[in-house]
Amino acid sequence: MQVYLSGEIHTDWRERIVNGVAALGSDLNVRFDAPVTDHAASDDCGVAILGAETDKFWHDHKGAKLNAIRTRTAIEAADVVVVRFGDQYKQWNAAFDAGYATALGKALIVLHGPDHAHALKEVDAAALAVAETPEQVVQILTYVQTGKLPG
Repeated sequence: MQVYLSGEIHTDWRERIVNGVAALGSDLNVRFDAPVTDHAASDDCGVAILGAETDKFWHDHKGAKLNAIRTRTAIEAADVVVVRFGDQYKQWNAAFDAGYATALGKALIVLHGPDHAHALKEVDAAALAVAETPEQVVQILTYVQTGKLPG
């Protein structure tokens, strides 16, 4: 199963999911992909590859388009898309990824705390599951692949 881990980049949620699946050993056949989580590399990829820009808009525009190549390709290849909305920042890109995954008919798992339930109600309504912890995502992936409940 190919799983794309989209969303906020400031906490260890991706590592908790990847490590949780790895701890199960050979019980699960899951491959993970994710956006570039090095914030500086993600922001500056366009100008580093295609040349400098004096206007910040075009600087960001170049980077966003290069990152979109990676993101779109990974979402299209995914069986499941997990989108994490963190507490600290507004993740407009995460909302876009959730919408794109939904439009493609991908299985969507949304991950956020209870404080975001109202703000994300439309995104949550499109998801097949809404989790509050990375460990719940591991349990979802386990159940989907094996039919086994936790514990």
